[in-house]
Amino acid sequence: MTGTAHSRPFPAPRRGAKLLHWLKAQPRWVLALGAALLILVGWQTWMAPPWRVGAPPGPAGVDFLAADGTLLAHRGDRPVAEVDASALPDHVRHAFLAIEDRRFYDHKGVDFRGLARATFDNLRAGGVVAGGSTITQQYVKNAFFTQDRTFTRKVQEMLLADWVEGWTTKNTILSRYLENCYFGEGQTGLTAAAHHYFSKAPQDLSLGEAAMLAGMVKAPSRLAPTVDYDASTDRMRVVLAAMVEAGFIDGEEAEAVADPRLKIGKVEKPVEQAGWFVDWLASDLPDSFRGEVQTTLVPDIQARAERAVRRAGLGSSQVALLAIRPDGRVVAMVGGKEWTPEAFNRATTAERQPGSTFKLFDYFAAIREGMGPDDTITDAPVRIGQWQPRNGYRGYRGEMSLREAFAISSNTAAIRVADRAGLKNVRAAAEDLGVTADLPGDASIALGTASITLKEMVGAYAAFAGGRYPVKVHGIVGRRKRPARALDPQTEWAPMLDLLWHAANNGTGKAAALRTPTFGKTGTSQEGRDALFIGFAGDLVTAVWVGRDDNAPVPGNSGGGLPARIWRDFMRGVDLGEAKLPIDTARLRRAPPPAAPIAPEEEDVPLIEMIGEDGLLIDPGMEGLVPLELDLLPPPDAALPDGVAPEDADRSLIEPDGGPEAPAEPADPEQGAAEESPAI
Repeated sequence: MTGTAHSRPFPAPRRGAKLLHWLKAQPRWVLALGAALLILVGWQTWMAPPWRVGAPPGPAGVDFLAADGTLLAHRGDRPVAEVDASALPDHVRHAFLAIEDRRFYDHKGVDFRGLARATFDNLRAGGVVAGGSTITQQYVKNAFFTQDRTFTRKVQEMLLADWVEGWTTKNTILSRYLENCYFGEGQTGLTAAAHHYFSKAPQDLSLGEAAMLAGMVKAPSRLAPTVDYDASTDRMRVVLAAMVEAGFIDGEEAEAVADPRLKIGKVEKPVEQAGWFVDWLASDLPDSFRGEVQTTLVPDIQARAERAVRRAGLGSSQVALLAIRPDGRVVAMVGGKEWTPEAFNRATTAERQPGSTFKLFDYFAAIREGMGPDDTITDAPVRIGQWQPRNGYRGYRGEMSLREAFAISSNTAAIRVADRAGLKNVRAAAEDLGVTADLPGDASIALGTASITLKEMVGAYAAFAGGRYPVKVHGIVGRRKRPARALDPQTEWAPMLDLLWHAANNGTGKAAALRTPTFGKTGTSQEGRDALFIGFAGDLVTAVWVGRDDNAPVPGNSGGGLPARIWRDFMRGVDLGEAKLPIDTARLRRAPPPAAPIAPEEEDVPLIEMIGEDGLLIDPGMEGLVPLELDLLPPPDAALPDGVAPEDADRSLIEPDGGPEAPAEPADPEQGAAEESPAI
C-alpha cells in the first residue's frame, strides 16, 4: 500500500512579526522621525490634555463656607469672569487683534510672517521693540506654563500652539485669552477691567475705551489710565492706528475718537468673616487646592463671640476664645483682640501655662484609680525636696472632700491627689484626653506648669461634655471621626461632672455660672500671666484665655475674673442645645457648697496669716502643722538640701522629661508670697 504524503502549510506570520519586519525595512531617518513625532505627541498630550484645551476658567483660590453654606471668606486669587468673544462687538475684538495678533484668524497657532517681521524690527532697533507671540501662544503660556521668558519656553509655546488650535476653535482661544489678560490695579480679565475703569460690561465699551484697554496689555502697571492718563491715551492712539492699518476701521473713525472718561467702578470689599478661623484652616490646605471648603463654623455664634471679646475691657491684655461642640467641631474662634492677615492666633498656636485648668487631669487620674468626689484629701503644707507649693488663698483648710478641693482649687490638695493617683497616671490622663504637649516630669505638672495650646485644653474638657475621647478639634466637615473611647458613665463621667459642676457653681468659677447646668474650671498662672476659664453648658464647650503676649504679669488677672465673665457673656447669648449627661443636676444643687468659699480677691494673691520659723505659710487654726514630705521629683530649679548633689535627688517614682520650670522658692518667704501667686 502506497501512502501519499500531505504537506502541511506554513503558519501565517503574526501581525507583530509583520510590523517588526516592516520597521526593519525602513531607513533609519524614517524611524527617527517617527519616534520624534511620537515623543512630540506624547509631550503635547501630557502638557495640554485635549479635555483641558479651551476649558473655561476653573475655581480660583478657596471659598470657605460656614456651616449654613454661606460664604465666610475667600483666600487666594479672585475668580475670573468668563468672556464669550463671539458675543463681543466687532470693535472690541478688533482692538485686541490689531495690536496683539491681526492675523489671528489666518494662522495655525504660530504666525511665521509676524515672527519674521518682529525679528527684523528687533535687529534693526538693536533691542526688543516688537514681539512675535500670537494670541494662541499667549493663551498657551497663561494656561499651561509659568511666566518664564526663555528661548526654550518660546519654542515650547510654539510647539503647543499648533496642538491647541487642533483641539478647539479660534473664538474659544480668544475668549480664554481675554479672560486672563492683566489690566493693572489687580484687574484680571476683560470683564473686571471694563467694570473697574469704565463701570461697564465688555459688550458696552466704546471704540476708544476698547482701544485703551487693549493698549494696556503691553505694560499694565505703566499704561493704566489711573497711573498715567496721558501715556494711556497715547497708547490708545497707537491701537487705533493699528486698527486702521489692519482695515478694521478707517482713518476718519480713528480721528473721531475722543479721549475716554474714566468712571471707576465701586470696589466691592471681599467677604471676610472669622479671619482667625479661616487662616487656621487655610494653613493646613495644600498650596494647589482650589474650590470650596465646607466648614463647621456657625456665623451667629461667631458674631456673639466677637461681641463678647470687644466689650470685655481687656486693656493691654490679649484674649482668645474657642467654642466647640462635644465632638470637636469648631463653631466660633477668636484668636486675639483684632484680626489682621497673618495675625498670631492665640487660640490655636500660643502655648501657655493652663494653671489649675490642668487639675482636670489630676482628678481624672485619681478617679480612674478608684477615688470619688466624696473621698477626702487634706489641704495642708507639703514639701517636695526643698520645693513647697502654696495655695492662692489664705492658709490651709485641712481635711475636705475631693469635690471641695477641686472647687476651691487647692494647690496642696492637688499635689496630694496627683501623688495618690501617680504622676505617670496624671500624664497618661492628659495624653488620653488629647494633650500632645511636652509635660514636665516633676511634681509641678500637677499645678499646670506645662505649656499647652488652648485648642488642646478645650478638646480635653469636651470629653466630659460628650462622654467620649480623645476629642480632636477640627473645622472642616467630614475631617474627623467619632472619638474612639467612651467614658464609663458611672465610674468616670459622672464623678468628673460632679467636680466640674461644683467648681463652676460653688467654687472659683462661680462668676461663669448660667441658669442652665454649667460645668467648668478656672486656671491662673504666676502673677496673672495667664488666666483661663474652660467649661461647657448644653452642647457647647468654650475656653477663654486672657494674658499678655510678652508674658508680663497682669495684676488682678485670674481665671475666675475676666475670663469667667467673658465666658458667661458669650454663652448666655447662644442657643444652647440639650446635653445627655449621666448625672442628675438637681442632686448636684443639693450638695453642700465648700465650707469656706474663696473670695475673688483671694483666688490668686496669697494673703499671709503667719510665717513659721521654717518659712511655711500657716493658717492660725493649724499652727504647728508639719508639712508632709512627698517622695516626688521637685521642679528642676528647686533648691536641694545641703550636701545633696543634683544627681542624687530622688527620681524613683517618675522619669524627668524636661518641661517648663516652676518658680524657685524665694529666699525671703514673706516677699516671695506677696510677689508670686501659684497656679490656681
